[in-house]
Amino acid sequence: MNRQRPKLGIVVPCYNEEPVIEETVRQLSEVLTSLMREELITQDSFLLFVNDGSADRTWELIEQLHDRYPWVSGLKLAANVGHQNALLAGLMQAKDRCDCTISIDADLQDDVRVIRDFVLKYREGYEIVYGVRRKRDTDTWFKRNSALGFYRLMKSMGLKVVHNHADYRLMSRAALEHLSKFREVNLFLRGLVPLIGLKSTEVYYDRLERFAGESKYPLKKMINFALEGITSLSVEPIRFVTGSGFLCFGISLIVGIYSLISKLMGNTVSGWTSLMLSVWFIGGMVLISLGLIGEYVGKIYKEVKSRPLYLIERDLPAQNTSGAAASKGLGAEQVNGYGR
Repeated sequence: MNRQRPKLGIVVPCYNEEPVIEETVRQLSEVLTSLMREELITQDSFLLFVNDGSADRTWELIEQLHDRYPWVSGLKLAANVGHQNALLAGLMQAKDRCDCTISIDADLQDDVRVIRDFVLKYREGYEIVYGVRRKRDTDTWFKRNSALGFYRLMKSMGLKVVHNHADYRLMSRAALEHLSKFREVNLFLRGLVPLIGLKSTEVYYDRLERFAGESKYPLKKMINFALEGITSLSVEPIRFVTGSGFLCFGISLIVGIYSLISKLMGNTVSGWTSLMLSVWFIGGMVLISLGLIGEYVGKIYKEVKSRPLYLIERDLPAQNTSGAAASKGLGAEQVNGYGR
């Protein structure tokens, strides 16, 4: 492993990214060639685009870009498996091909210019470098405050989640080797990576506006993602159910004593409102508790079956394994014009 001049692999999960994929390649290619000229990375560093069962021309464009540019590689998954699984597929595929990887979404909201800072931190000896947003001004009021509440909730449960960090990060080969030992089917990488425990640091950046297309995480997916993260990494919700049960039991004892005293005093007429509220409250608590327990049982069901997280249909490795990018003399003007 070359710590001072590593071979870098940039992993980009893609799902219906036809409107933005060429611009993503252009910007990331500029970053790669700049780092190569500074001799911060090797000439055979590469981009790896993971097609997560896109329904548009994303894979077709990846194939064209792979044929055109020696540093572009592609991985086609057999079906849509979700962002986290697609990202893991790319990381595991790149693990044995480079010294370190950087994961980034294709929508260009994460500032590609801080990739240089990631590499410099790696050269300083860090195994994991987290990209952390300075602020969330580009988010809506609801998304900003719901994200804040989510991170606070995760922290209150004792989970090691980096605040305002998504999946923009650098990981060394050693960190990826450790990550490969996690066998969870219910995958939440933002929570798993901090569990690795290797030397880590943070790089701060401002999130940009989406270049094109629309968010792949509407409200429903965001809620499911948050629920997945909480239940995949913590048993605190189950303990909360247990605590609620004891609380209800304590309240029932108090109500029972009150009812007994009322009977002895001849006051045995029960109010209809209090009865209905009690029935609906306890019923709601029971259903919520059963649903929460069912969520954990469902995860156990998935884990026991041990189905593969992803299946690879086609792998297009980069063509610059012998430094083709440097030997062809690729300059900034060629990257900007796609070599035309």
